[in-house]
Amino acid sequence: MITTRFAPSPTGRLHVGNIRTALHNWMLAKKNGGRFLLRIDDTDAERSREEYVDAIKADLAWLGLEFYDETRQSWHLEHYDNAFQRLRSAGRIYPCYETAQELDLKRKVLLGRGLPPIYDRGALNLTDAERSAKEAEGAQPHWRFKLDHDEQIEWNDGVRGHQHFDPAALSDPVIRRADGSWLYMLPSAVDDITMGVTDVLRGEDHVSNTAVQIQMFTALFAAGMGAQQNLPNFAHEALLVGREGKLSKRLGSLGCDAFREKGIEPEALLALLARLGTSLPVEPIIDREILLETFDLATFGRAPARFDDAELERINTAIIHQLEFVAVSERLPAGMDEAGWHAIRPNLSSLNEAGEWWRLVTGPIDQLDFSAEDRAFLAQAAHALAWGDDPWHQLTGALKEATGRKGKTLFLPLRQALTGMDHGPDMKELLPLIGEAEVRARLERAAHR
Repeated sequence: MITTRFAPSPTGRLHVGNIRTALHNWMLAKKNGGRFLLRIDDTDAERSREEYVDAIKADLAWLGLEFYDETRQSWHLEHYDNAFQRLRSAGRIYPCYETAQELDLKRKVLLGRGLPPIYDRGALNLTDAERSAKEAEGAQPHWRFKLDHDEQIEWNDGVRGHQHFDPAALSDPVIRRADGSWLYMLPSAVDDITMGVTDVLRGEDHVSNTAVQIQMFTALFAAGMGAQQNLPNFAHEALLVGREGKLSKRLGSLGCDAFREKGIEPEALLALLARLGTSLPVEPIIDREILLETFDLATFGRAPARFDDAELERINTAIIHQLEFVAVSERLPAGMDEAGWHAIRPNLSSLNEAGEWWRLVTGPIDQLDFSAEDRAFLAQAAHALAWGDDPWHQLTGALKEATGRKGKTLFLPLRQALTGMDHGPDMKELLPLIGEAEVRARLERAAHR
């Protein structure tokens, strides 16, 4: 069974890039009848907040991305300690004593020589006596995973194709700080093993992490961890960029709360993000089954995925025009029934505008100033109004015959008198909602201004 996971850190709200990653992992699992898991990566106790955990789950619920199960890294610290001890016994972890300043100086020296800033494994040259002396002086080690330079790293990436890394060109990653806290690399690999994750789909900024973690998986399997001992399938999708061609601060901060405030529907966001960065057209598809049927990693491209607010708003407008009354009834202004929704829906770009359009029915409306000729015409309209199954066409038909007016000169003064606007919902649908008495009253008021 395919098992995917979404692993946000609860140090802030989800942003649009996180949402896209969550969606694609949900789609990959859902399409294949698998499991989509939520893992809260909260090993950074100082920055993790419970309010952000709640917000992440609320955002996933708003988007309709149901997860099969939830876990947190803080619940499994003993797993990481166990893995740490196994890898240390196998000689795959070693202590390092350089300070941050010393490491920074080493990097600067290498860069100054035009060399990649790879850790030189200086700590491996320390004798037991030298390590003991450092610890006697109060130095606490941080810990690195020792890459096997004889084991070339390769995998077939679901998006990027065949990948090859020379481990000698990579730094041995720090996996544990001097204070005992964990960095991302080892806990993530341990969790993927214990959770039975079969497919890891994430951003291309994790490609080098994957290269390192593949050796971690192999070392953990050799140390006896994991029942099946199969590497996950890896896929790395292109990162999101803005219209300007780079990941802006604004784009990096756009989250579900911002989209909700702007009146973006979750269906619109999903329709856009489901296909952004693929060869498939971005369309206002409201049926998730259609999105799932066409989801295929083979359609994902290597070029940056360009996120455009204008495109999202276009999709949102088209989605709004497809929404049925039952889907939005609880979010509509008081008194708006299905007929009211049907009347104003074609004029909406977001549900936030529903109240303003509904005011055309409930009033008050802005009364415009009309010419003497139009006032006389509107007085004639008030007198000619007869209520039936289609009062708008009955009225305009009678006025056309009586006055000879047609087109804009016939329809515009009536719309302006009845709504205070030059455009808006279909008047045939609007008049029955306003009601006979109020329609006549508005015509008479406009005629006597």
